Amino acid sequence: MVNGDGAHGHTEEAESKQDGNGEADGGEESNEQEVIVIQDTGFTVKIQAPGTEPFDLQVSPQEMVQEIHQVLMDREDTCHRTCFSLQLDGNVLDNFAELKSIEGLQEGSLLKVVEEPYTVREARIHVRHIRDLLKSLDPSDAYNGVDCNSLSFLSIFTDGDLGDSGKRKKKGNELEQIDCTPPEHILPGSKERPLVPLQPQNKDWKPMQCLKVLTMSGWNPPPGNRKMHGDLMYLYMVTVEERHVSITASTRGFYLNQSTTYTFNPKPANPSFLSHSLVELLSQISPAFKKNFTALQKKRVQRHPFERIATPFQVYSWTAPQVDHAMDCVRAEDAYTSRLGYEEHIPGQTRDWNEELQTTRELPRKNLPERLLRERAIFKVHSDFAAAATRGAMAVIDGNVMAINPGEETRMQMFIWNNIFFSLGFDVRDHYRELGGDAAAHAAPTNDLNGVRAYGAVDVEGLYTLGTVVVDYRGYRVTAQSIIPGILEREQEQSVIYGSIDFGKTVVSHSKYLELLEKTSRPLKVQRHSVLNEKNETVELCSSVECKGIIGNDGRHYILDLLRTFPPDLNFLPVDGEELPPESQRQGFPRQHRHRLACLRQELIEAFVEHRYLLFMKMAALQLMQQKANKDTKTDTPAITETSETISESNSPLEGKELEESIPGLAQAKELAETLVAEDGSCIDPKSREVVLNACKAVGSISNTSFDIRFNPDIFSPGVRFPDDSADDIQKQKQLLKDAAAFMVSCQVPSLVKDCLDHSALPMDGATLTEALRQRGINIRYLGSVLEFVDKTPAKTQLEHFYRIGISELITRCAKHIFKTYLQGVELSALSAAVSHFLNCFLSSFPDAVAHLPPDELVSRRKSRKRRNRVPGGGDNTAWASLTPSELWKNIASEAQSYYHFTVQCDSVDQVVEKYGLQKITLLREISIKTGIQILIKEYNFDSRHKPAFTEEDILNIFPVVKHVNPKASDAFHFFQSGQAKVQQGFLKEGCELINEALNLFNNVYGAMHVEICACLRLLARLNYIMGDHAEALSNQQKAVLMSERVLGIEHPNTIQEYMHLALYCFANGQLSTALKLLYRARYLMLMVSGEDHPEMALLDSNIGLVLHGVMEYDLSLRFLENALTINTKYHGPRSLKVALSHHLVARVYESKAEFRSALQHEKEGYTIYKNQMGEAHEKTKESSEYLKYLTQQAVALQRTMNEIYKNGSNASIMPLKFTAPSMASVLEQLNIINGIIFIPLSS
Repeated sequence: MVNGDGAHGHTEEAESKQDGNGEADGGEESNEQEVIVIQDTGFTVKIQAPGTEPFDLQVSPQEMVQEIHQVLMDREDTCHRTCFSLQLDGNVLDNFAELKSIEGLQEGSLLKVVEEPYTVREARIHVRHIRDLLKSLDPSDAYNGVDCNSLSFLSIFTDGDLGDSGKRKKKGNELEQIDCTPPEHILPGSKERPLVPLQPQNKDWKPMQCLKVLTMSGWNPPPGNRKMHGDLMYLYMVTVEERHVSITASTRGFYLNQSTTYTFNPKPANPSFLSHSLVELLSQISPAFKKNFTALQKKRVQRHPFERIATPFQVYSWTAPQVDHAMDCVRAEDAYTSRLGYEEHIPGQTRDWNEELQTTRELPRKNLPERLLRERAIFKVHSDFAAAATRGAMAVIDGNVMAINPGEETRMQMFIWNNIFFSLGFDVRDHYRELGGDAAAHAAPTNDLNGVRAYGAVDVEGLYTLGTVVVDYRGYRVTAQSIIPGILEREQEQSVIYGSIDFGKTVVSHSKYLELLEKTSRPLKVQRHSVLNEKNETVELCSSVECKGIIGNDGRHYILDLLRTFPPDLNFLPVDGEELPPESQRQGFPRQHRHRLACLRQELIEAFVEHRYLLFMKMAALQLMQQKANKDTKTDTPAITETSETISESNSPLEGKELEESIPGLAQAKELAETLVAEDGSCIDPKSREVVLNACKAVGSISNTSFDIRFNPDIFSPGVRFPDDSADDIQKQKQLLKDAAAFMVSCQVPSLVKDCLDHSALPMDGATLTEALRQRGINIRYLGSVLEFVDKTPAKTQLEHFYRIGISELITRCAKHIFKTYLQGVELSALSAAVSHFLNCFLSSFPDAVAHLPPDELVSRRKSRKRRNRVPGGGDNTAWASLTPSELWKNIASEAQSYYHFTVQCDSVDQVVEKYGLQKITLLREISIKTGIQILIKEYNFDSRHKPAFTEEDILNIFPVVKHVNPKASDAFHFFQSGQAKVQQGFLKEGCELINEALNLFNNVYGAMHVEICACLRLLARLNYIMGDHAEALSNQQKAVLMSERVLGIEHPNTIQEYMHLALYCFANGQLSTALKLLYRARYLMLMVSGEDHPEMALLDSNIGLVLHGVMEYDLSLRFLENALTINTKYHGPRSLKVALSHHLVARVYESKAEFRSALQHEKEGYTIYKNQMGEAHEKTKESSEYLKYLTQQAVALQRTMNEIYKNGSNASIMPLKFTAPSMASVLEQLNIINGIIFIPLSS
């Protein structure tokens, strides 16, 4: 039904499993009751601002007064006010009060906007707000990746908002003339992949200059005698008319004073124009300001709000145009006050991140309103923390933060800034020597973050984790953590009361920690186990030994170092004397890995346990059936342990469905098996107890009376010793880990490949490939094995797209590893030279790339000796300059071999591109996104053998790559899922209501912008469309596209899909030229992201071809439809129904061109496929056969006419042939079919 959303469906299912255990929800019913409580109806109030007419504003009871403030600061006529209060009958309203708690506030109340006196803080806020208004249309913040701005280009293709504006002007049959010719570079078969169209320039965007300069004056701060006159600060301004003015911000407002650059005269000028708003003052003294500011605000308000709302986490763009650097006082002042090393000296300015993160966790969560409030607080603090941590990490690497141990060498330094603790990803003090040194120290932070994520999702009351963000920047990995109160004052030995600080030599435990961790052990599948400490005493743990418990000075129980939350991956951990199962050995495992911290992903553990649960049910069922059979023959049953061997050994693990078919009566027996285990896992009668016992043994359950699989994370940890009496248990655990490793190779990898073959997984680029692997629990280190598996698959040609994306991912990841160490040796002043040199070696065909050393290299040699190791990112060697293309490609090949165990036989970029069919522009995009490089947007000539592709001027910036936890909106998510389920069952109306509700809850928790809201809007739009509400579908899908551009990126595969859906709804709404523009944009992005040879391209081209057919551009239409036919045939096989449909679409265009022979040929192909696949009687086959008859008649008629012309010459009296353009309805019908939208009669 809604099958276009395949790609996202999976992630959501995977994640929901982890959420499910935290809350005892009374199922759906309780949820729906709660919703009714929370949806108080909105009401309207009147608002009166000074000098304007009162206007109506719709508000809702749970809004805060603060939110009305925000609305007023955004409205065109009140946006220049920031310092005011709202008053009801003369009483000032509290900013943080909810509207429903205010006495006397009701439908029709009049709220007055009253100007309040300024303070220094309010004056600063005002100036900053005016600056934001002046810059509101300027994209430079988005290019620079600041303040959660990001790019969006949809409005350029829709010419503004998609209201009724785009409707076709003429009613009736004639179409308006629209220009349908696509740009040359997106036509099928074009080899050109330009970069510039990625960011189309808005033609009418002329920066409207309102002011030349607005900055803080040099006369700040005001002297004491002026403070007593109410002076707060002084501003300096140059208007467009070149008038230089000095302005006083006082408690009463802003006015002109008589100071100049060199003389201080604070007296008011004559006239002084005192006004409460800077905008009013400037409008008085500068006509140009007045005119342009008004125009600018008009334009700003016309933009879709989603183009300007801040995103929750910063999104960086890997390309940008050359933007002029403008003078910006507010930014300049920020750089000196709040941004860099001074931050920690301003008391009261910094936030106590740990306190905020933990207090939000402690908020109550008994009912829906409480949970919403709690999740909203958690999410907000979290995104603020991630932003602060990122800024701090960059400041640390750029050398702007003082280390807390400045005497040590740079690799060992640690930093505290803004109440966040920063450490570098190096193996300090040989901590990880046994585990792989620096490689282990690099992997540990991400493992730890995965642990934090997992414990956070279980969300046990009373157990706390640290705020954790991992930032990769300029080749360094920085871990940022919130600080446990009191930890810095004491030695680590005293504070750790649970776990081990030396990998298990000494271990302690604590009853409170065991009790808290016990609650997480079931959802996280961790087994409670005993280890020996240094005195050979048994110590009980419920986590890995490295996991430390520390009670902070705030009395909270913290756990940290969660790097081994999940069990080790034996495929990458060779252990002496241990044999892996044959499935793993056949594939060449175990393999040596860089470090010994390789662990299984949570998704894999979940999948493995589910797989074992099916086995458990089947075993129990089989035995029960045997018992039944034996009852009749009265013999006792031998325990079935043999079957377990056969089941776990068999190479192709049968999925649930197939097994049920292969064993007769299994379904009934399963029900029997379920009845026999009571809730608490105790069995009813001894016979069945034995059945369960055998089944438990067979699948490795840790309990003998019920199914319960858990892992001991300390197995195979060097240095951990176990008591003798648990030897059997340890043996079982080892076997379980081996089985899990084998399950990865024999189940998960093949199932990924199978999903790609039947197109339920459709990766388009590195990020979506990675996501597809991780959803199935496959770590990226298996990429080589996955590619080898694809290579050996018989249907390899149908996986070419997957193989190509995999190779490109593998190569760019190897290049990233090399780039990381390469950058560490580069000093700041040589950064752009070094990055451009690396990219030349990586992508340019120019054989001898020579690096340009900065000129001052030669001069300051002696001086720089002393400052050698002051800053982490301050190496001063020039080794980077000697890298050559052939050396880099050699390194890439050896990295591929040693890390991914995959052979890349290539010693230059051109060979790779040739051999694997890659595109250089795609490789450039992948490496830039992975490393945070931002390059100038222009056409690069990669293939010139005479000059390098990049110069240092082309490297504009280097951004951090940030990993953090994404807190979830759990209630919203449950609604979303039940909505999806209802839709799948065909209850569209109910589904629609649930999803609308989910949207409200998502907005409540995340604010307006979020990836999950995007998925929600897409599904809503699809439902609106199916239920016939095209305008609503357009509106929701427009939001989905904007949000995808802003939150995921302008060329993210998801954005491409959203563009495609929007085009369909535009077409249905009669906006044909817009639909085409959107489809052309999608095709351009797709070509850049993955090239032409991709199954999704067939869908896109069928869409384009159909729309072009509808506007009677037959030749163009055929180019796209025939390309779609080729791609469909390649990826779905020549006998697939998709191919039959493709043939039919091509035949229709040939019919319109009156080329009946070609039309017949294609329709016959289609008919044959339908006949063989569906049988003669199927309606598709009948339709096709009817159409064949019709075409034959037409062909005969045409032939008759032609013969007539030949016989009688041109003056023959012939009937004019009727060529009809296809009706819009018929085109739309075909569009719906190819996009998987089937209209079903609604179940009322």
